[in-house]
Amino acid sequence: MSMPVPLFAAVGTIHGCPINVIRRRNAYFKVSSSMDHHNLSKVKSNSLRVLEWDKLCHSVASFARTSLGRQATKAQLWSLDQTFQESLRLLQETNAAILMHNHDSFNLDLTSVDLALVESAIKHARRGLPLDANEAMALLSLLQFVEALQLSLKAAIKQDSDWYKQFMPLSEMITQLVVNRSIIKLIQQVIDEDGSVKDSASSALKKARDQVRTLERKLHQLMDKLIRNETKEAALMVASSVGGRWCISSGTDQPTGFKGLLLSSGSGSIIEPLAAVPLNDELQQARALVAKAEADVLLMVTEKIQMDLDDIEKSLRTAIQLDMIYARATYSLSYGGTYPNIFLPEDIDGPLMAEPYRSKDKTSQASNPKKEWIFYLPKAYHPLLLQQHREKLSTARKNVRSAAAEKKNAGREYGCERRGRNRSFILAKAGSVSKGLFSWFQVRALEEAPPVPVDFFISQKTRVLVITGPNTGGKTICLKTIGLAAMMAKSGLHVLSSESAKVPWFDCVFADIGDEQSLSQSLSTFSGHLKQISEIQSQSTRRSLVLLDEVGAGTNPLEGAALGMSLLESFARSGALLTIATTHHGELKTLKYSNDAFENACMEFDEENFKPTYKILWGVPGRSNAINIAERLGVPSSIVDNARELYGAASAEIDEVIMDMETYKQKFQELIKESRHYLTMSRGLHEKLLVSRRKLQDLGTQQRYKKMRELSEAAAVARSTLHKKVRQLRTSTMKQSQLSKASKRKLANNYKHATAVENELQGTNMSSSSIQVIKQPQSEKITELPKVGDTVHVSSLDKRATVLKVDTSKEEIVVQAGIMKLKLKATDVQR
Repeated sequence: MSMPVPLFAAVGTIHGCPINVIRRRNAYFKVSSSMDHHNLSKVKSNSLRVLEWDKLCHSVASFARTSLGRQATKAQLWSLDQTFQESLRLLQETNAAILMHNHDSFNLDLTSVDLALVESAIKHARRGLPLDANEAMALLSLLQFVEALQLSLKAAIKQDSDWYKQFMPLSEMITQLVVNRSIIKLIQQVIDEDGSVKDSASSALKKARDQVRTLERKLHQLMDKLIRNETKEAALMVASSVGGRWCISSGTDQPTGFKGLLLSSGSGSIIEPLAAVPLNDELQQARALVAKAEADVLLMVTEKIQMDLDDIEKSLRTAIQLDMIYARATYSLSYGGTYPNIFLPEDIDGPLMAEPYRSKDKTSQASNPKKEWIFYLPKAYHPLLLQQHREKLSTARKNVRSAAAEKKNAGREYGCERRGRNRSFILAKAGSVSKGLFSWFQVRALEEAPPVPVDFFISQKTRVLVITGPNTGGKTICLKTIGLAAMMAKSGLHVLSSESAKVPWFDCVFADIGDEQSLSQSLSTFSGHLKQISEIQSQSTRRSLVLLDEVGAGTNPLEGAALGMSLLESFARSGALLTIATTHHGELKTLKYSNDAFENACMEFDEENFKPTYKILWGVPGRSNAINIAERLGVPSSIVDNARELYGAASAEIDEVIMDMETYKQKFQELIKESRHYLTMSRGLHEKLLVSRRKLQDLGTQQRYKKMRELSEAAAVARSTLHKKVRQLRTSTMKQSQLSKASKRKLANNYKHATAVENELQGTNMSSSSIQVIKQPQSEKITELPKVGDTVHVSSLDKRATVLKVDTSKEEIVVQAGIMKLKLKATDVQR
């Protein structure tokens, strides 16, 4: 039975008129009445039903936060009528919502907004009817939600303008909304948070409510006085409001001491005292004035909203769409989905590959898989199996916690029951312990046996994939997994696989799975399958995906195998883009060796433990295990041997070849695993080498800084020593003022030289090894200046030096002694 497609009330009835075609962006489905479309929908709906697409739609829709969002999500997912460009946009919306979630500054959760009340408010405003207070508050919540989104987007863009592109198309969707702040302020001024109109909303309302409170206070005082005067029956009397009028209820039918109107009698009486009648009348009138004043306030709010009704309606549609996107994004985050790269089959080498916007933290990024695959799904999970496993695990853990709490409570009660040795208490405690142990073992079993992911690597040249394997080996689950993944990618959902998922965009997914008997048409299982496959073949296109379970089954094996081979060859020749079929017929395995469009795969079976591993072995046809299993299960050897003879030597040889191929395949996988292990180790060692290199570089830098600091300190000490010597030289010069003019001239020259050296040292940062204090003792004058290149003796250094430069006007020379260059007077050196 096909899933009903609900109309999108927020768009379809917002103006109070029915519509037949709803824009795909808002409702994602169309209404059609043609017979061809009906037949196509029947085949399509049967395919969706056997693939359990309706359950997945319900699961995703449960992540929406509003009722309108859940309805729209189910309708959009169930329709599957998106074009390629629409599928690209849906995936980009989902990816942008995930990026916003990871940004931590956006809140797409619409739990606090009642969109159904907003829809009702828009209907009332369209008709000129006043809104009620709850509708106004729902509208206020919607406007505040939109305003908060816009502020968050502006803050993110201000931080980094690239976020606008990262959040596309949601950023464009949010910025196009218009929020009138005056409406927000008006609703906040006149309506309280509890949904009631404030007293300050209007003077008439405040006056009427004050009057109501005054009258109610007078009535309470009157009722108390009348009850106190009734000395006998006072304990059985109580004041109450009946139909908005204050009365006195009595538990007996005895006459009272005050006059009044009897409103009811029987097991008790309700009397409206005559003294309270005028006050009750005034109270009714005052309440009517309150209701009128509240209606006037709400009408004022409605008139204000009518001026911006189109913008508000657009905000409502966008909010519903954001709730749909939020549902898809949170589903992906909850189950670890991956952004799929979708492409048109005819543009497999072109630029139409869908790419997610790249996030700076590299979340939700998918690298391009190899181009030789047309279908690339590494470690893909069946979404419903994964959901079922999580639900069972959650229930088991909840039972463990519940049992632990019961055990703790039982321990508290044990002190009270210890002396009595209550048998029922002991049994209850034992039952609690037993329940806890069972739940604990159930949790352990579920944790140790999670759903097994499967790898789908289908090359571009493959048109038909034949999967063989034992019963309950996972063949049907594989078919459903690949079909659901294709439909999830088309409808904007992330697929449940590891990174680098690559999925073709299929216009339709057809499936023939399960035991399809048609009692109404008197069709057997075999006939039902043939009718479904015939309709699939007539309606599939070069962009379709066809999934056939146990093709050729349900009839004579030889005829079924021949029919299955013919059907698959027809699909390979002129049928769908990709056909995947499961079978037990060995003849279908041979198609690969005569037609390059075919590929074989089989479900792995663990013969030692007699159970399937639910893993796919690619390129290897499955072999029969029935005779070998019968032998290991203890079937008499005579029966087993006879079965092998009947099976035939040729078939046995083929099985041996298949066994060898499986062995080589397993060894190859082990080698690949080992090479990956070594590759991981080499990468780790490379990272360690890079870390060691950085550490050595840092150590060298630290050592250089240390040496420079030591040299700087030594230079400072040398400068201090030199300054001290210069000061001593200056003092000595002053004391020898009585010397001859020649001696004075020599001392003056020495003084000038020392001053020049001091000034030169103050302007440079020389090391202590190059600083020397020159003390030139008196020596005999050189009558003739040396020439450049001559060798002279510097007595102060007791070293030989080579003359580099001669200044005849100042009688100065520049000499080099080793690594030192000195500027001296000619009288300071000797030949």
